[in-house]
Amino acid sequence: MRKFKTEKRLEKIKKVAAARQFSLRVVLENIHDPHNVSAIFRTCDAVGVPQVDLLYTVEEFPKISKVSSASSKKWVERKRYNSTKECIKQLKEDGFKIYGTILSDKAEDIYNLDFTEKIAIVMGNEHRGISEEIIEACDKHIYIPMRGMIQSLNVSVATAVVLYEAQRQRMLKGMYNKSELSNDELEKMIADWCNK
Repeated sequence: MRKFKTEKRLEKIKKVAAARQFSLRVVLENIHDPHNVSAIFRTCDAVGVPQVDLLYTVEEFPKISKVSSASSKKWVERKRYNSTKECIKQLKEDGFKIYGTILSDKAEDIYNLDFTEKIAIVMGNEHRGISEEIIEACDKHIYIPMRGMIQSLNVSVATAVVLYEAQRQRMLKGMYNKSELSNDELEKMIADWCNK
């Protein structure tokens, strides 16, 4: 393990690594604005989401800005997919329920849902939303309640709203107090982070 100038840095790494929520995943489907993608990575790091899946079947894979991501891309893993079918298959095999953000007749208010289960939240393209293939694969359609004339938020803001509700629920359940990893897995992660 790399030697640090201060124990404070090492303690922060240990604390943040232990709080990572491996049962919470974000999937970005064809989000074209790299600033939005970078902002989402920043929020994921803030609430302890360890991995973002990048599903790009129309748009090109985004370049994640160091400025707007505030280097969070260093601490949040990325997995790329260019096949919706493959992404869905992998999420299901890994035991994730898929929650897609969409206004539909069966969409449920995020404040009435349980975000303490093993959940992958799919955020769709800024103009088209999530694809039909994802809509059909969803275990739940979810929406953020709004009181204004305009019934939409910027995708990075919407992701933050959903993730902070998930964090609130998980904090109340004490899920940030104990790592979801085994001791060996956690030690390996800490060692890897010390070399970043």
